[in-house]
Amino acid sequence: MAGRRSRAVTIGDVASLAGVSIATASKALNGKDDVRAETRSRVLAAAKELSFQPNALARGLLSGQTRTVGLLTSDSVGRFGIPVLLGAEGAFGAGEMAVMLCDARGDAIREQHYLRTLLSRRVDGLIVVGESTDPRPSISRDLPIPVVYAYAASDSPDDVSFVPDDVDGAGLATRHLLAMGRRRIAHITGPTDYKAARDRAEGLRLALADAGLPQVGETLSGAWSQRWGRHAAEMLLMSEPEVDAVFCGSDQIAAGFIEAARERGRRVPDDIAVVGYDNWEVLSTETRPALTTVDMNLETLGRTAAQHLFAAIDGKATPGVHRMPCRLVIRDSTAPRSSF
Repeated sequence: MAGRRSRAVTIGDVASLAGVSIATASKALNGKDDVRAETRSRVLAAAKELSFQPNALARGLLSGQTRTVGLLTSDSVGRFGIPVLLGAEGAFGAGEMAVMLCDARGDAIREQHYLRTLLSRRVDGLIVVGESTDPRPSISRDLPIPVVYAYAASDSPDDVSFVPDDVDGAGLATRHLLAMGRRRIAHITGPTDYKAARDRAEGLRLALADAGLPQVGETLSGAWSQRWGRHAAEMLLMSEPEVDAVFCGSDQIAAGFIEAARERGRRVPDDIAVVGYDNWEVLSTETRPALTTVDMNLETLGRTAAQHLFAAIDGKATPGVHRMPCRLVIRDSTAPRSSF
């Protein structure tokens, strides 16, 4: 009758119209091999005629999957973890996967609690997001589901990990400074117990070696902070007054360096060109001058990790540490030396 709400079409309706059992209709709709071609065609035609849309839960029961994945992060601050999570969530949404997000806040006990929770919800797979690029202990061997590690690699070569290529990222920064005609390049970075700091220092060293140039002074290592950048600037400009470029291991350090250099009468980029790292836009675009910096493309990294989790769920894992390319974002803190 007009005005009566029609009920949802069920797989039973499809089976009835096609003249087959519900089990046969299910097999036909899910592409199982043990269904005759003529029967499959009849079922598919019936489903099309009835505009049948399989229920997500029913699909999951038939396939053994819940279409749900877990995102487990240890980055309580979210500075690096959030872009990775956004990229992953975007890929999962495009794949019609529900996402459960858990923040372990760097606590191993909390992490184990969330792992038990995610397993109890029968997630199909898991992405583990680290708080730094330092390798972390593998949890894969104890889990019955695929795991992909993002930003921080697993310490097991059998796992699938995606990390930014900090060595090449530092190389991009150094080659840019060289292209600007800078030849006396110094380096200020974070604590040496961070892999990121060591990798970025190595990238600088390799690029300078390729150019046949020495680094100016020793690498200055301290906190990932503007305060350290200011303090390091005072030390560097006192000991190496002829320096004409500085590659900083983070945008915070670079912002502090620029502030202290200006207070000492050094112009950026006229006297000293400065490159940061991270492309943290709250700093890189607001620093005066705006900061040339290296972007780790973390959303792309997260999206790629999610796509590889899809493959792992389908039994096509790609073990190993995959290093994702960074990109250089050029702003006003660098310019050709010859133009001044």
